[in-house]
Amino acid sequence: MDLKEIKALIDLMQKNGLTAFEMEKDGFRIALAKEAGYAPAMTYAAPPAAPVAAVPAPANAPAETAPASGKEIPSPMVGTFYSSPSPESPAFVKVGQKVTADTVVCIIEAMKVMNEIKAEVSGTITEVAAENGQPVQFGQALFRYK
Repeated sequence: MDLKEIKALIDLMQKNGLTAFEMEKDGFRIALAKEAGYAPAMTYAAPPAAPVAAVPAPANAPAETAPASGKEIPSPMVGTFYSSPSPESPAFVKVGQKVTADTVVCIIEAMKVMNEIKAEVSGTITEVAAENGQPVQFGQALFRYK
């Protein structure tokens, strides 16, 4: 990844009001974070050798809502979610529709490139978790399926 691509990621963060961004591809990992009132800071490193254990929440911390049931199709990138190829076209998938690994489920626009996202799983869509035309973050649930 070159400096031009990193600057484009920072511009995308600022455009969509994101405070953090993380991406890993082909052994290259980049994490960008922005503090209030500051420009994004950048770190990058090779992928970790072992997974990092989650830190338990303090006992007096408010309880988080339980995650929705079912498996998720996560966003592979930061960008803008589109459920159909154009505003006039029907959605790629709907609740109750069966999908296979090769089924295109949506488009994510990132850095002015329209990326077709495939399900990469087989199952039945139970929920469309992202809103059409809205920003999504890396790892955010786009769809839930069973």
